[in-house]
Amino acid sequence: MTQLGKFEKYLIEEFFDDYRAGAMSQHTFTRRVAFITGSMAAASAAMLLVGCTPQEVPRSTDPMPTPSAPSGSASGTASGGAVPGAKSPLSVPEGAAGITTSTVKFSSGGTEISGYLARPEGGKPGPAVLVCHENRGLTPHIQDVARRFAKEGYAALAIDLLSREGGTVSLDRDAVPGALTQAGAQRHVADFAAGFDYLQKQDFVEQGRIAMTGYCFGGGITWQSAVEITGLKATSAFYGPAPDLDKVPSIKPAVFGVYAELDDRITGPMPQLRDALTAASVRNQLKVYPGVDHAFHNDTGERYNEQQATAAWNDTLAWFKKYV
Repeated sequence: MTQLGKFEKYLIEEFFDDYRAGAMSQHTFTRRVAFITGSMAAASAAMLLVGCTPQEVPRSTDPMPTPSAPSGSASGTASGGAVPGAKSPLSVPEGAAGITTSTVKFSSGGTEISGYLARPEGGKPGPAVLVCHENRGLTPHIQDVARRFAKEGYAALAIDLLSREGGTVSLDRDAVPGALTQAGAQRHVADFAAGFDYLQKQDFVEQGRIAMTGYCFGGGITWQSAVEITGLKATSAFYGPAPDLDKVPSIKPAVFGVYAELDDRITGPMPQLRDALTAASVRNQLKVYPGVDHAFHNDTGERYNEQQATAAWNDTLAWFKKYV
């Protein structure tokens, strides 16, 4: 699939795995690939390359899917402030005691960017963490993750990387991954660099104590940010595609990688990344969690595993405590 970039390839392969596992319909899979590639001819070619049969792919002359109604409110919560679909005992509902949340705006490249900020109540300076969402955009689950960090004493900023497109909530759910890939990883990293600068200016953030984490697609952006945002103290990337190995020597933060044993597509190349990190004297720990698959941390998804998700969360907190 040489005609596609790293993140386009990554997402199409991920969606193909979901389709083959029965977690995604053929209709949804086709829509998402079409939005990512930009044409039905390109979608057909990409679907064949990842393993679809000729009978499963659309005709190149089929019309592009029409975007449907927006995906819904990213900030909406169920009754009582609970997160829709949340199963984790770590979940922190909106309105929980001891933390405050808000939507914040800041400039990135001359454009106003939106983010969800969760932090401990009170003005005492403390550490901060940038949170990168999955390919679904800024969802209630990612906002919940930000609140979990706030409960642990961090000012957590979850950026909506589709702010320029009107925000995650303004888009057809199937169009979100395509919009993210079409924007390009460099734009996303630049938005997180701007988010880093925003946090640095806040009186509730202790200067120089900023980390970053991300999940799936967001894990990949976290690795890219580790290469380019040198002021970060530490990162924790959950099963995201690794940076180009020749860029590894540019990494300054202490990097922690979360991998799933059954996620061969991401975990398979991990030893080469570990070797490159070690050769470049980058402080690192890459850990494979047993018996789980891609996205095992997301407690609103079918692959969630409470035991290993809790272990990865605690390991991330320990890593940040050591280096941030």
